[in-house]
Amino acid sequence: MVSRRQFLIGGAAVPFLSYLDLATTAFADTPKDILVVAQQLDNMTSLDPHESFEAVGGEVISNMYQKLVRANAEDPSKVDPVLAASWEADAEGKVFTFKLARATFSSGAPVTAEDAAFSLQRAIKMNKGAAFIINQFGFTADNVESRIVASDDTTLVLTTEKPTAIAFLLYCLSANIGAVVEKKVVLANEVNGDRGNAWLQKNSAGSGSFVLQSWKASESIALTVNPHGPYKGNLKRVILRHVTDPSAQLLMLQKGDVDIARDLTSEQLKTLQGDPTITLVRKQIASLVLMSLNQSNANLAKPQVWQAVKWALDYKGMQENIVPLTHTIHQSFEPAGFPGAIDDTPFQKDVAKAKALMAEAGLADGFDITLDHYAAQPYPDLAQTIQANLGEIGIRVKLQSAENRQVLTKMRARQHEMALSAWGTDYFDPNSNAEVFNINKDNSDDAKSKPFLWRSNFKNDDFAAKAEAARDEKDPAKRIALYEALQREHMNNSPFVFMFQTVRTAACRTAVQGFRLGVLSEANSYQETTKA
Repeated sequence: MVSRRQFLIGGAAVPFLSYLDLATTAFADTPKDILVVAQQLDNMTSLDPHESFEAVGGEVISNMYQKLVRANAEDPSKVDPVLAASWEADAEGKVFTFKLARATFSSGAPVTAEDAAFSLQRAIKMNKGAAFIINQFGFTADNVESRIVASDDTTLVLTTEKPTAIAFLLYCLSANIGAVVEKKVVLANEVNGDRGNAWLQKNSAGSGSFVLQSWKASESIALTVNPHGPYKGNLKRVILRHVTDPSAQLLMLQKGDVDIARDLTSEQLKTLQGDPTITLVRKQIASLVLMSLNQSNANLAKPQVWQAVKWALDYKGMQENIVPLTHTIHQSFEPAGFPGAIDDTPFQKDVAKAKALMAEAGLADGFDITLDHYAAQPYPDLAQTIQANLGEIGIRVKLQSAENRQVLTKMRARQHEMALSAWGTDYFDPNSNAEVFNINKDNSDDAKSKPFLWRSNFKNDDFAAKAEAARDEKDPAKRIALYEALQREHMNNSPFVFMFQTVRTAACRTAVQGFRLGVLSEANSYQETTKA
């Protein structure tokens, strides 16, 4: 049997233990310079920052790479410099010039504007899942080398296709798709013109706080400190262990076998409240729980029914009794923690008001409808409460439970009537959600673009125009005001019933300080984490 000490600090010779070994071995507390985290890691397919578009992978990548800028952790209306020391736009809002600060890759080489240009060009040319975040500025494989250029070692110039709000551009560049990789190292590992993709999937070439030591799919990830990076704490390694069972995570945390447990349920978190040996780090994340009413159904197409459903639901009761530690009430399309997000919660259970709206719609006797929902908790419990709430105003709901992918497939085919699902935001700018819930240029079944609102046959040209105006507004304060106004109008005049926002909790032993959770997973950071 490999000793725990060997497991934690051993190199390539004994880098991993199976989950069974880890879970059944009695261990002492973890070493002070090594952080061990229990986490579900099975949704990762790549650690190439210009390819990965998954939550856990995004988190790991953001701890190994730096971008030009990042969103301020405390104030979402601000963008902080990272590799870019400063930036400016020309009068037309099409040419953006970045001056780079001093930074060093894990190899010891300096970060240059040429590395930054190569990285953004690479992201566009590879055209993987997240490339849309920056190719929406008009960059293509054919033009990117002329529109993203390094004019000298410290100056990067981006030229967009159309006049662009600098706030919009900066927030998009703060996403992992904007990560800067070391050009020389990546090209040295290129195979058959893949731009180093196969190598970078399981290696790193960044200037962030950590370097990838090893990754074994669905088992573990080991990170070592980048000696040239920004990390200044006492950790030497961070080890993420794939532990699927939250109960096992809890036991390991309580015994001191791990320092942080990342996937505990509400019931398990309740047992830790008040525990002096554990600190709970909580953060609302950009994942919203909502109901979608398909406008192809004549009854659901009535605006009074939209309103009736919103006034029939017992949001407070569901939050307090079903999802007290994992969700908060949220009723607009922008998640809390995002620039321009509002915290208005105008809707609460009012049966009399909901019934009056049903009567106004000519549906005083109600109607029958099917509600599709995810099979995993808490969705079944939420669906049963929704069924009871809507029954009080005459809407007779048949529940249809299915796996997440089956519900989404049905919605993408526009075959649902009502659906209870979740939506996760793609990148840290209000346009990300404003676009998918407001802009539908073509509502035909064979439309080329099929955003979330298209799935429910909803098209509102006024909302689309307002979302585009907000996206393109150059004045940052006016831009935020436009998004705030649009959210208030949308919540009252759309067939989407926003109910909750997900809360993530990291349970940490008190020796651990400085671990941060972000609204998006790529903001989850070990950069300031220390261990006593």
